[in-house]
Amino acid sequence: MELTVYLAGEIHSDWREQLKSKAAESGLPLTFVGPQENHDLSDAIGEKIIGSQPNNVTRDDAASGINNLRTQVLMQKADLVIALFGEKYKQWNTAMDASMALTLNKPLILIRPESLVHPLKELSNRANVTVETVDQALDVLHYIYQ
Repeated sequence: MELTVYLAGEIHSDWREQLKSKAAESGLPLTFVGPQENHDLSDAIGEKIIGSQPNNVTRDDAASGINNLRTQVLMQKADLVIALFGEKYKQWNTAMDASMALTLNKPLILIRPESLVHPLKELSNRANVTVETVDQALDVLHYIYQ
């Protein structure tokens, strides 16, 4: 049984590559999808498709509509969502993606450091599993196949 896993969360670290690499090394039959990781393309996609915008607000609005559509399509096709909250950046997109996963009734593994236990307590309570590291999330994936 092959599962499709949507990897939601911050795009500034290599956590996705770490998880994908470790999953491949261990032979897990997984396909990974996720947000557009090319930050410049993600920010510019609205103007690239519908043309120049008069200001940054409408530029962001045009891009967010297309990015939200992409996220929704890929997440609906996913069997499972892993959402990582890091400590370094504001995590608005991660919160939105985790909320969308719950709305779509997708199983959710939430990765968050100990320092974010309090601010993420309600979301952690709604996730199927909450862990602190990528390796722990990978252990959960392994368990599905045991």
